[in-house]
Amino acid sequence: MSTLFDVSGKVACVTGASSGLGRQAASLLARAGCRVVGVARRPDQLAAWAEETSGETATISADLADRAALRGTATDAAKPFGPIDILINAAGINTRQTAEEVTDEGWDATLNLNLAAPFFLAQHLVPAMKEKGWGRIVNFASLQSRRAFPGGISYGASKGGVEQMTRAMAEAWSGHGITANALAPGFFRTELTGPVFADPELAQRNADQTCIGRNGEPADLDGPLMFFCSEASAYVTGQTLFVDGGFTAK
Repeated sequence: MSTLFDVSGKVACVTGASSGLGRQAASLLARAGCRVVGVARRPDQLAAWAEETSGETATISADLADRAALRGTATDAAKPFGPIDILINAAGINTRQTAEEVTDEGWDATLNLNLAAPFFLAQHLVPAMKEKGWGRIVNFASLQSRRAFPGGISYGASKGGVEQMTRAMAEAWSGHGITANALAPGFFRTELTGPVFADPELAQRNADQTCIGRNGEPADLDGPLMFFCSEASAYVTGQTLFVDGGFTAK
């Protein structure tokens, strides 16, 4: 059974590796034997992640919202360990603006980082995956891919797009041995969800709306992530898995 989930020797690129669920994913894959390239804006946070993470790691400080720089980022990602086998698109932003408050700048920043960056980075990395006949793309969707939350119109639009983009990636590339799937986390305590957990009553209400009765811990994503990154999911593509304690089941 262990061979089903074996990713040792694979090269993974993880965006958003400096914090939150991206950092959790990057550390998990490194412990599992991947050679991991962590990508994020903040070099100090990336350095701290690399220092505390066992395994082979490298870091790239880059602004993924800068679409013109993504080709260079993709090229740099392949330098430390060779062509990328696994791409985890975990970087994201939530401007938390109501429909009346949404600005051009906020909309563009959200859509660029949450939706455009995952696609164009994947587009640049896919040719090497095609050459190998094997690849894994894991995008990060959200509860807001299907649910509307207050102050979430830009974020929800971007994450709804991520779910459809994942299906479209599967249609385009899975014939070459490249699967594309998405994880949709429920309420996990991260920098992005800081305002939610800053209100204990709101955090408890969210927990009460799950079937399990609690909010998520970072390790709750480990199993689903390993599934999507490994041979265990070889015949699964274009899917979005909600890791939400049953929040969307009720």
